[in-house]
Amino acid sequence: MKNALLIIDTQYDFCHPNGALFVPGAEQDVERMANLIRKYSDKIDHIVVTLDTHKLLDIAHPLFWHDDQGNHPQPFTRITYAEVEAGTWVPRFVAEKARQYVRDLEADGQFEHYIWPEHCLIGSRGAALHDTLLEALKDWSRQRELDYKAVQKGVHPLSEHFGIFQAQVPDPAVLETQLNTDLIADLERFDNVYLMGEAKSHCVANSLKQVMDFAPGFLPKIVVVNDCMSDVTGLGHLADPIYAAARERGVRFAESETLVIES
Repeated sequence: MKNALLIIDTQYDFCHPNGALFVPGAEQDVERMANLIRKYSDKIDHIVVTLDTHKLLDIAHPLFWHDDQGNHPQPFTRITYAEVEAGTWVPRFVAEKARQYVRDLEADGQFEHYIWPEHCLIGSRGAALHDTLLEALKDWSRQRELDYKAVQKGVHPLSEHFGIFQAQVPDPAVLETQLNTDLIADLERFDNVYLMGEAKSHCVANSLKQVMDFAPGFLPKIVVVNDCMSDVTGLGHLADPIYAAARERGVRFAESETLVIES
């Protein structure tokens, strides 16, 4: 039995109270992840960590937009396509692509466009793995003489990249926004893939949804570790239908304290 961990966006900005987009509960999630890695280090054969990675001029950051007075939106502002068309919010850059993105995102029906605090900026402390997780990963690597695999997502500034396998609105001309078939193939080699990370309401849930949409044969391998992920405050309801659908399709769910990983 071969086992892999898929650890999503367990970074300083999400997991430390001083982080730009701290997810309450994430510090405790990280402790449980680290404990799981150390407890089962000899039975974990592969670890993939994903890294949310953004530029300052990102479509979901305040600097990208302004109103008719030149003011930038505050974090957690919702920007609708109707507002963009009316000129309530104006993109400072590549205006036509930005308008199309907001329109396409709304048409998908899952998310509206929200502005986030500037987070996980390339090269910043906020983009780094949380120290507690990193130490556990290094211990595992030394014991198993294997490297963990790090996968960046979100670098393209004109589309959010909640799910790790594909941007929310892929651009046919931008490879990094398209379906990451190499990552899917890498994970499909294993009998069990234990899914955890931040945030439960967004990037973890959408990664699971993308497996359901694009690689349904992979679903029986997935075990969602419930107590190793937390919701963005007040937004957990966004993901409830995804987890309900996953249960109906046979995805397993577990708690880290009672989880048994077998080789």
